[in-house]
Amino acid sequence: MKIGIIGTGTITSAVVHGIAQDGHQITVSERSADKARALADLYPNVQIADNQGVLDQNDIVITGLMAEVGRAILPGLRFRADHQVISVMAGVSLEEVATLVAPARGAAVMMPFPGIAQGGSPLMMQGDADLVGNLFGARNSLFVLETAEELDAYICAQAVLSPVARMVEDAALWLGQRVSDPAQGEAFLRALVASSLRDTAASTLIAALNTEGGYNQRLRQHMDAAGTGAALTEGLNKLERGA
Repeated sequence: MKIGIIGTGTITSAVVHGIAQDGHQITVSERSADKARALADLYPNVQIADNQGVLDQNDIVITGLMAEVGRAILPGLRFRADHQVISVMAGVSLEEVATLVAPARGAAVMMPFPGIAQGGSPLMMQGDADLVGNLFGARNSLFVLETAEELDAYICAQAVLSPVARMVEDAALWLGQRVSDPAQGEAFLRALVASSLRDTAASTLIAALNTEGGYNQRLRQHMDAAGTGAALTEGLNKLERGA
């Protein structure tokens, strides 16, 4: 495929890393020149062009600009009717993308994580699942959402990642004061959490760890009593309201 990338930030750079070895011809915009040059130096099938050159040379266009920048730049570019546009612009709905890139087709919005560079990452998306799946589905797990409201809810809920990481870090710091190799202790906790939840529903894991009087049950009950769950729900509600 011939794929153009407008906006070469951290996430869109990760997107390029994730697909550059699949035989595509990729053109990245000269915006964020250092990142664009690093990609072109690393992959022989990646070249650099200005924004209009990205459009003129490609059929699929991925827009990775900040929302306000995209709203300012995209309407001034000459999109073709045969362009298929995938947006990774946070805060810009699929409906708005279609307006910004007319007469091109606003095909999909997706919210990738940096792990898309290596694969094995969850990928939230709304729109043309076949198009997104052909590009990214072989190495990543697609979570296809029906509406903008569903996508917004997923975006709020994914913010649980930072609190979970903080809990693991805090437990690792506690452990590190009691063992000879603190780095190994944190690596153990990261592996424990990631492997335990990868293929097991959270409710199933909680039930399996609910041995009466066991360490897992006692710590969970302590944190429940401290209001951890209620605080999480309150925080998610605030994100949903934009508070």
